[in-house]
Amino acid sequence: MKTVEEYYDVVVVGAGHAGCEAALAAARLGCETIIFTVSMNSVALMPCNPNIGGSSKGHLVKEIDALGGEMGKNIDKTYIQSKMLNKSKGPAVHSLRAQADKDAYSMTMRYTLQNTDHLTLRQAEVTELIVEDGVIKGVKTFSGAIYHAKTVVLATGTYLKARCLYGEVVNYTGPNGLQAANYLSQSLKDNGVELYRFKTGTPARIDKRSVNFDVMEEQFGDEKIVPFSFTNKEEDIKREQISCWLTYTNEETHKIIRDNLDRSPIYAGVIEGTGPRYCPSIEDKVVRFADRKRHQLFIEPEGEFTNEMYVGGMSSSLPEDVQYAMYRTVKGLENVKIIRNAYAIEYDCINPNQLKLSLEFRNIQGLFSGGQFNGSSGYEEAACQGLIAGINAARKCLGKDPVILDRSQAYIGVLIDDLVTKENHEPYRMMTSRAEYRLLLRQDNADMRLTPIGHEIGLIDDERYDKFLLKKEQIEKEIERLKHVNIGANKTVQELLESLGSTKLNSGSTLEELIKRPELNYECLAPIDPDREPLDDDVAEQININIKYEGYIKRQLQQVEQFKKMENKLIPDTINYDEVHNLRTEAVQKLKAVHPHSVGQASRISGVSPSDISVLMIYMEQMRHRK
Repeated sequence: MKTVEEYYDVVVVGAGHAGCEAALAAARLGCETIIFTVSMNSVALMPCNPNIGGSSKGHLVKEIDALGGEMGKNIDKTYIQSKMLNKSKGPAVHSLRAQADKDAYSMTMRYTLQNTDHLTLRQAEVTELIVEDGVIKGVKTFSGAIYHAKTVVLATGTYLKARCLYGEVVNYTGPNGLQAANYLSQSLKDNGVELYRFKTGTPARIDKRSVNFDVMEEQFGDEKIVPFSFTNKEEDIKREQISCWLTYTNEETHKIIRDNLDRSPIYAGVIEGTGPRYCPSIEDKVVRFADRKRHQLFIEPEGEFTNEMYVGGMSSSLPEDVQYAMYRTVKGLENVKIIRNAYAIEYDCINPNQLKLSLEFRNIQGLFSGGQFNGSSGYEEAACQGLIAGINAARKCLGKDPVILDRSQAYIGVLIDDLVTKENHEPYRMMTSRAEYRLLLRQDNADMRLTPIGHEIGLIDDERYDKFLLKKEQIEKEIERLKHVNIGANKTVQELLESLGSTKLNSGSTLEELIKRPELNYECLAPIDPDREPLDDDVAEQININIKYEGYIKRQLQQVEQFKKMENKLIPDTINYDEVHNLRTEAVQKLKAVHPHSVGQASRISGVSPSDISVLMIYMEQMRHRK
């Protein structure tokens, strides 16, 4: 039988959120790219929650868009409800979240893939890596076909040797009953890749017609819509929104769960994988938070043209009969009908310490990876890694240096640095608290931070970049103008200040000084600013935030300067940690395992102390003088 052989620049394995971004980035950079999926139904699939964004995750989506990725554009096309979270708090933690029409999201992304130049979407299972002398050469599929490639991106999600469990039922499938990928794991092991076994879970899907919404709290979307993509304005995407609903578990629910814990595969020891700490099953919540009398549940539509509803906050692997019993104790779900059972899924992924900050494997040249395969959780975490892996796979083909974002530039930089540098024994989830410089890394200024990088890479075209430059100029000019607009203590000014609950002026002030008052802002002072020109809402927002938080921003920029000094102290590839005298044994082991790029990265490795860093810096200085 004749073997099929084809040649590509980039092969992407897996077409989930990571794979889609990786393939689109590589193709848009001019590389001939092929992306493999075990099923066309799994392209950009949302096997769990039906939303994009959320706390800290909204930052990631905005950053993906600012770099030229697709997720923000795709959710703007397919959302059914939009809401800005944490609005009562400061702008650093404001996070956009949109409920998605799952089917529309997947189909729209698939259409984008299939209509992108230099990109081929192929249904086939990749079973083997072709590696020669530590260099990736391509992949082999289940049919025996060989796809030669200069670089390969692994984005296998939760499909490697996947199995889904609830009670005593075990299905050897990927999410939603789709085919698992059962062969690639062995090829990875044969090539020296260290694998972990992780697990995640999902709640039941229920029939909308069996829910009593009258006893639940309706959750509306925001009246003002903020797009995820910086290329869109509110009027481009505004639509009639669909409500979600809030209800709660109760003590009866918790008693049923406790009485049946021995029937959960998690507690019976059937599940081998480690689950996510910050997205626990309802069994975990009842056990870990035994003093809580109730837990929030969000009943969310899976789409506009389906009666399936998602029970957010109640993922489980309990048996089918227990699921019915516990769901029916919840207010509004007394007569609920289950369409799809809740289940846990476990799968193979890697220890991400094997990766460089570029997401290339240290020991296999040209092999990159992204997404849940790297030990993370969440659609957004997956997509941003896929984007970076795809960019760097393409740049390697093109003979260019990799793009590496550091912790002061983006949440993406924080996430990748955490994965590659720190020990991760459970699925990693992004949180605002993980970002040291979160006042600088707001979602609203993601374009200001990253669009120039996206343009330099080649994913942001000149037209979009020119619009960005105009916006930047408008912000800077208006801030400068406000510093010099003097406001007198006249009757009109005093009446406005009084109406806004602000202290009257004793003497003159600038508009900039007034905006800094907590109760005032750029918009509300418009009546006393006759020379002000009309500006877009996103421009006005940047003006307001930059003036109000100027002192805090300056302080954080000073911290970043110190951070950069450590990041710029690069560790030579030739260093032999065994020869560094006075380094503790644990530090030597950890430094050899992670192989940090810089002293800054070395300082973040668990088990490497400040005194170890001092010893390392002295040794590096001695190396420099010996040259």
